[in-house]
Amino acid sequence: MTDDVRDGHPARPGSTGRPHRQIHLAAHFPGVNNTTVWSDPQSKSQIDFSSFEHLARVAEEGLLDFFFLAEGLRLREHKGAIHDLDVVGRPESITVLNALAAVTDRLGLAATVNATFNEPFDLARRLATLDHLSDGRAAWNVVTSSDAFTGENFRRGGYLDRADRYTRAAEFVATARELWDSWAPDGTPRPFTHRGEQFDIAGQFTVPRSPQGHPVVIQAGDSAEGREFAASSADVIFSRHGTLEAGRAFYDDVKGRLARYGRQWDDLKIMPGVTVVLGDTAAEAQERAVEIRQQQLSPQNAIHTLELVWGVDLTDHDPDGPLPTIDPDPTSTLVQGRVAPGDPLALAAKWRALSEEKGLSLRQTVLEATGRQSFVGTPSAVADQLIEFVDARAADGFILVPHLTPGGLDEFVGRVVPLLQERGAFRTAYTGTTLRSHLGLRVPAAVPS
Repeated sequence: MTDDVRDGHPARPGSTGRPHRQIHLAAHFPGVNNTTVWSDPQSKSQIDFSSFEHLARVAEEGLLDFFFLAEGLRLREHKGAIHDLDVVGRPESITVLNALAAVTDRLGLAATVNATFNEPFDLARRLATLDHLSDGRAAWNVVTSSDAFTGENFRRGGYLDRADRYTRAAEFVATARELWDSWAPDGTPRPFTHRGEQFDIAGQFTVPRSPQGHPVVIQAGDSAEGREFAASSADVIFSRHGTLEAGRAFYDDVKGRLARYGRQWDDLKIMPGVTVVLGDTAAEAQERAVEIRQQQLSPQNAIHTLELVWGVDLTDHDPDGPLPTIDPDPTSTLVQGRVAPGDPLALAAKWRALSEEKGLSLRQTVLEATGRQSFVGTPSAVADQLIEFVDARAADGFILVPHLTPGGLDEFVGRVVPLLQERGAFRTAYTGTTLRSHLGLRVPAAVPS
């Protein structure tokens, strides 16, 4: 480790003249969420390869660690119809990243792939192939699903109990690593055998070890199970915490779990998803942030978001009026394919209290309650904020979630990255060729013959 360590915990940089910690940055391709502004004239296709290529090339120009693609296994529905505020149609992640491997040289390529509706041999083979095609730049964002709505697209349906999601995911990752390790250090294949509760397979893996040993494993989850899974199995965790204090608490909690799995403090990178809004002055940046947020959450989208929590049809409610007086229906299937943000009854009570305290309308309450963590200000101020979060160990870096496709990263790379470099907090050139080298992660040791 490069920082002082006391009682197993790296010391936080303070006023001792210690250099800034190095920031890790990644780019998220905008997708099905309330972040993307579809109405902006600069918003382009979510399907055309040119969109993926533009964002990836800009990310690599900015020396970012990796390009991150989300995934969806079913189009989301609202009141029995396709959710018309979403993008309709999403290509498969690994296929897109295989194509991007040919037009990038150093940028990591991260695919979101579901561990519930795939099998270890097939997915490990596809990821290992991407790792070879990209010379060691592949990553796998492990996600799970337990809902029958998504499962209807698959033979098994939605049989998997929610409590078993991470049980299957943990064994899936462990099995994939066994497959990646099944080739000897001298490059000869060896038979593999895995006998477990979730998977019972044996055979011979078809792809040699890649330049980085294993693809990087990413995980997103804030539950107790998700934190434990990240501590045991992940290289990067995609988190969401909006304040410095919440970020530090999450950081300490997850990093504190590593030792029980024989892992070191730096074996897991914590990277929250964030948005950035820039302006030539602080006032201009704040004005732009308000305008963008209002575009992201139109009156129609505010009602839809509330229906996700309440589980009842709220079409007759005025977005500029008060919150519903009725209680949510926790058993509702009004919205399919979108995850409700927590316990509906508790969330409704929290939002009512917020609305009453600040005198907010329905739409204003949703705006206030659902805003993604953002850094807003001049390029210099945003650079300072990013450095502050990482120096305080509220994060190891950030996954940037732009609001426009595909040009939403251009301004950040052009105006903020140079300032981070000037302050000594971000690389001025790639020093390695693999994603593990960008992230400062150890290469897994090959299993001897």
